[in-house]
Amino acid sequence: MAATIDTLVEELERSYEEARDRMNDPAVYADRQAAAEAGRRLKELEAPYRLAVEWRGARDDAEAAREDPDLRELVPEIEERLERLEEDLKLALVERDPNDAKDVIVEIRQGVGGDEAALWAADLLRMLTRYAERRSFRTEVLGSSPNEGGGYKDVTFAVKGDGAYSVFKWEGGTHRVQRVPETESQGRIHTSTATVAVMPEAEEVDVAVDPNDLKIDVYRSTGPGGQSVNTTDSAVRVTHLPTGIVVAMQDEKSQLQNKQKALRVLRARLLEAELRRQREELSEARRLQIGGGERAEKVRTYNYPDNRVTDHRVGLTIKRLDRIVEGELDEFTDALSAEDRRRALETAATG
Repeated sequence: MAATIDTLVEELERSYEEARDRMNDPAVYADRQAAAEAGRRLKELEAPYRLAVEWRGARDDAEAAREDPDLRELVPEIEERLERLEEDLKLALVERDPNDAKDVIVEIRQGVGGDEAALWAADLLRMLTRYAERRSFRTEVLGSSPNEGGGYKDVTFAVKGDGAYSVFKWEGGTHRVQRVPETESQGRIHTSTATVAVMPEAEEVDVAVDPNDLKIDVYRSTGPGGQSVNTTDSAVRVTHLPTGIVVAMQDEKSQLQNKQKALRVLRARLLEAELRRQREELSEARRLQIGGGERAEKVRTYNYPDNRVTDHRVGLTIKRLDRIVEGELDEFTDALSAEDRRRALETAATG
């Protein structure tokens, strides 16, 4: 990293003081959005600032020990602690994804495996919504296409809460399951998949959608097997003509509510498309370090007979599948976040 640790600490302390002053500014406090942004910024800087204070203390201890013959034998131990704090500080100061604080929209689709894949999609919905609850996030199902076997062809839901994207972005990709289906009489293990797309929820200020670019169709909503579940044309299909993106919603009885939900998902898909374009402009090495969460990318395998889950991006295997499918995903989130920050630090250090 080009900047020295002293420079980094000085910049961090200056940023922290500015953030704290901004939080105490009456003009900022009176503006709800500005106050929320200021609070978020101060919260981001708190952990690195505490490390900086600890680093300064360790540096002073090292200087004192070098000058005092009675304490000189402690120098190697203090220097080792100082190095560790420097590394932690650099990691803490790695530039964060600007979308990390956003809410998210998650789309789960059955992959290969027929009805078993649809059941697996339902299991993933349960796992991810339980994980959201464990992290004190709120969830809202936006739309779904259930099948007759109790699973889902696809289901879309929102996760709301500060930092939701920073947690859920690691769930994007193909989730593969190996287990014996309930309908399997011979006890054979089947492999099925479901795909997960995780998109930061876009505000209207993030993505401007021209109404003239939209083709909106209304139709009667249907349930499993195609039977009509509504007597009015309340289902809505929104087509974004410039990109060809199509979003259909039918869960609500109100046409207006279905249209609003469809536009939320459309904005998220448009923002994700732009983010993907930006990612593709980065170097191939950076883009492939930890995986981009694309639907085609196999990210995790859940092996029921062995009670084992493996995340292929970081090579982490945990033999507590029964707990993981109940939403205990923190170990994977922490490992993926730490690996991403390490890689970003390496990239910054090599320029």
